[in-house]
Amino acid sequence: MIGLATLSLFLLAVLALFLSPGPNMAFVLSHGVAHGPRGGFAAALGISAADLVHTLFAATGVTALVAAWPPSFDVLRYAGALYLVWLAVQALRSGGGLRIGTQPQPAGFGRIVRMALLNNLVNPKALLFFMVFLPQFVDPARGSVPLQLVQLGVVLSMAALAFNTLLGACSGQIGRWLHSRPGAARFQSSLLAAVMLGLAVRLLFLDRPSSR
Repeated sequence: MIGLATLSLFLLAVLALFLSPGPNMAFVLSHGVAHGPRGGFAAALGISAADLVHTLFAATGVTALVAAWPPSFDVLRYAGALYLVWLAVQALRSGGGLRIGTQPQPAGFGRIVRMALLNNLVNPKALLFFMVFLPQFVDPARGSVPLQLVQLGVVLSMAALAFNTLLGACSGQIGRWLHSRPGAARFQSSLLAAVMLGLAVRLLFLDRPSSR
């Protein structure tokens, strides 16, 4: 239902968003450095899954309902900030326990996917972003609005997966180099903790809405 011109414009806008430093980029980079390309891919997968969930929320009107009750924004961001602080504490306590390229355990992969998913879902600004951004590319004359929102969200999610996977792979190579240096494990866990704390502070001082 989406025209080629609209889709092309949408992809250009999405690419510009991806290239702008933000919490998703920081999350992928830090986990790529700490856990290698595999960790970067896990983070990318979790972020894309969250994008699909946000898309469904936007398409079904759930996002609008949440935005209609202002306290819900604060509830979400405070919960998200607490979660990120907890992740930072866990990273420091691990002392770099998850070594790059030496323990490719499926549980570790799944844990990073869940962390990325939850980190995105508890970010109220991400929720509102989908409500504000996607409808700009919807044309009611071309058919079902919810269906168009879903189509746009799927395209965004797939593009995000490709972009963040590449980003994670590049940062993962840096992580492999760091792993061969003394003290790298402690540095990796400290980097993760710093990123998580930074994202928590960002959530606490969010303005309503409009960027991702």
